[in-house]
Amino acid sequence: MVNLKAVTFAGATLALFAILGTGLVAFTQQQTKDLIAANERLALLRKLEVLVPPETVDNDMVQDGVRVHRADLLGDNSTTIYRGRRNGEPVAAVFTTVVPNGYAGPINLLVAVKADGTLMGVRVVSHKETPGLGDKIEEEKSDWVLGFKGKSLADPAEGQWKVKRDGGAFDQFTGATITPRSLVQAVKNTLIYVREQGDRFYRIPARTDNLQEKP
Repeated sequence: MVNLKAVTFAGATLALFAILGTGLVAFTQQQTKDLIAANERLALLRKLEVLVPPETVDNDMVQDGVRVHRADLLGDNSTTIYRGRRNGEPVAAVFTTVVPNGYAGPINLLVAVKADGTLMGVRVVSHKETPGLGDKIEEEKSDWVLGFKGKSLADPAEGQWKVKRDGGAFDQFTGATITPRSLVQAVKNTLIYVREQGDRFYRIPARTDNLQEKP
């Protein structure tokens, strides 16, 4: 004969463990989610500070971000702009620029532009370019990408924003022209966007939701 009390007790015990287990998993996920978000925010902040020294701004650039769409210059996907200010005035903006036509696929960049349209620097965040050839866009492999600092659409002249093989001012890599050619064009397009917009994108209200993602 089945002992109903024992069955009921066992069922209640299992239900209790299920509730406790579900609660523990939910709690752990929430704690892990918060930790991951905090770590991603810190990693992003460090990347921004490499390009825009923290002593030059007094705002939280991670939180002062907006997304914009400009397919002809910035690509089909939305571009996040992290804005740096001092005493409320624009200092610089860092664009999550995407090079859509790298040799082996898209190349993700951070492009930092002063409010006057001068580049503070460019860094490659991720790419799939050929090791030993196209990967010279990494600062660990070559100082090529560091050469953008201080450049603008006036220096070199706008028509010179090409690799030397195409009659421009920028070096290409031996055995790899497509990668630097595409990257130069993407940085140039970012500068054209900044020139056309002036300070308008600095005046867009910040969106703090989901802006701590990896660029």
